[in-house]
Amino acid sequence: MIKIIILACLLLLVGCQPKTPLADNQPLVKVARVVSGQTLEVLGLAEQPNLISQVRLVGIEAPDLRQRPWGDTAKDALEMMIGGAEQYVKLEFDIQPKDKIGRTLAYVWKDKVFLNERLVKQGNVLFVARSPNHKYDQLLDRAQQWARLMQQGIWNPEKPMRLTPAEFRCQNR
Repeated sequence: MIKIIILACLLLLVGCQPKTPLADNQPLVKVARVVSGQTLEVLGLAEQPNLISQVRLVGIEAPDLRQRPWGDTAKDALEMMIGGAEQYVKLEFDIQPKDKIGRTLAYVWKDKVFLNERLVKQGNVLFVARSPNHKYDQLLDRAQQWARLMQQGIWNPEKPMRLTPAEFRCQNR
């Protein structure tokens, strides 16, 4: 009889678990603004719900905003994908949670669309592997190969981006 009661309690506990919980690894946050093609400001990431946190999209490098027109295009593309401020996105974390300047590192999802990948595939940003966060490197690399083959965005031979964002920043300090 005790075994039946224990089994019933266990089944009750398992049945009360949410079907698709948002793990600590995948919080839902509100976008305050898009800073660039690779950085968002969000609300709801920290313990204080009204505290703004910067989120850097993992695995990509957007053109510098001074790299015209590509920087503005990447920022506009990310804004369009999100749908503007006050929209919610889901963040997914990898091994390293923050970069050296304190931004949260995350893969960003909006309505089950992987925004990091979409930006790369449209040719708005470059795929850049960032150790130790490699969860989606293969997917992002394939998206970049596709963008190059299809001559999308920065890969357009009629108006290519000639310097990587890092090279541009080095030359324009």
